[in-house]
Amino acid sequence: MLSLNLIRQNPEKIKQNNRIRKCAVDVDEIIALDDERRKLIAEADVLRALVNEASMGGKPSMAEIERLREVKAKITNYELRITNTENELNILLVQLPNITHESVPVGKDDTENVVYKKWSSSDPEKGSIKKPKFSIKPHYEIGKALDLIDEEKGAKVAGSRFWYLKNELVYLEFALLHYALEFLKKEGFTPVIPPMIVRERALYGTGFFPADEHEIYRLANPEFTVEGENIISNVIPSWNDPKQFLIGTAEVPLAAYHADDTLDLSKPLKYCGFSSCFRREAGTYGKDMKGILRGHQFDKIEMFIFASESDSWQVHEYLLSLAEKFWQSFEIPYRVMLMCSGDIGAPNAKKYDIEAWMPGEGKYREIVSASNDTDFQARRLNIKYKDTDGKKQYANTLNSTLIAIGRALIAIIENCQTKEGSVVIPEALKPYMFGLTTIIRKK
Repeated sequence: MLSLNLIRQNPEKIKQNNRIRKCAVDVDEIIALDDERRKLIAEADVLRALVNEASMGGKPSMAEIERLREVKAKITNYELRITNTENELNILLVQLPNITHESVPVGKDDTENVVYKKWSSSDPEKGSIKKPKFSIKPHYEIGKALDLIDEEKGAKVAGSRFWYLKNELVYLEFALLHYALEFLKKEGFTPVIPPMIVRERALYGTGFFPADEHEIYRLANPEFTVEGENIISNVIPSWNDPKQFLIGTAEVPLAAYHADDTLDLSKPLKYCGFSSCFRREAGTYGKDMKGILRGHQFDKIEMFIFASESDSWQVHEYLLSLAEKFWQSFEIPYRVMLMCSGDIGAPNAKKYDIEAWMPGEGKYREIVSASNDTDFQARRLNIKYKDTDGKKQYANTLNSTLIAIGRALIAIIENCQTKEGSVVIPEALKPYMFGLTTIIRKK
């Protein structure tokens, strides 16, 4: 959330930011509502002062009692008007995106993202890809041939975009998780398994609501559900609001973990969270229906860091470097994308994506997103720290995928396939594969 002072002092900057972020919120209306709120508060304070002054005197007359009763009724009316005005104001404020960092390219959508760098084990500097001398197959063909993926049974039991992982692919998932946790332990990250169900307040606090409400699964708790009720609140919910939702990323419960806390950020506070994630994929109807690229459920390890404002941008580059180092250990080619203003989320000030080369499709696909959300989420979640002068400031929050299991499995299957149709396990993962070095066809 942006501060009202920032909006009032820089209205043209906010308007320009809205234009490049495709946000239609009227900044002038926000300022007008804030003016009205301030005016109502000032008038109500005058009336409260009259009541306080009268209470300091002697025994009031009947006429004085009647006058005070009228004044208190006016105060009640003012309080109602203030609440209504604040609700209208907050509805607009929660729709505003974060201020875009100056290094972010202006663009309308993902077609205008910028290639920041490329990497491959055969050509680390230029990232050129060495093509195999045999016909490459997509992961879903290999997965079926090696009895690793069963999409048909998944769709039968749970619906489209669900599947069963089987046999060596299960071992590979847990090898990836074990390796990832060991990798982050060396970097001083605190491991966390968070709740995979959160209250609505956590989704507002992280900026996923109202922007991405269409992607989130809500739990249909009969005792909490009112027929005809909106999916999300019209005003910012409290922590007591009983509505619950499945998380789409561990970022949400990790950020909310320190809601209303004042942290010691003399050095960044680093967490890594493992979770299953659930997304409706509402905007992808008919896309990527084959294989396990785009499902409603997947497992992931997310890095999340609370930092001071002075450390924030350095930490963002650090997160990117960690993700790159991790993926380089598999020798899978990738490119880093600097995301444009039209393709970053509402909380993001800046975002990098890492896209792995998927030879079965002949294209790059996103495997990592690394974002700096500056103080946007911390303002919503009331997370603060004391700066070097002892003054309380809002923390900066940063997050990055380390590994999204489904896409990691695809990248390994397609990049490590052989002419014979087997899959060679990357060297970094072999110590965690129960002695298996290659996934071969069953006899």
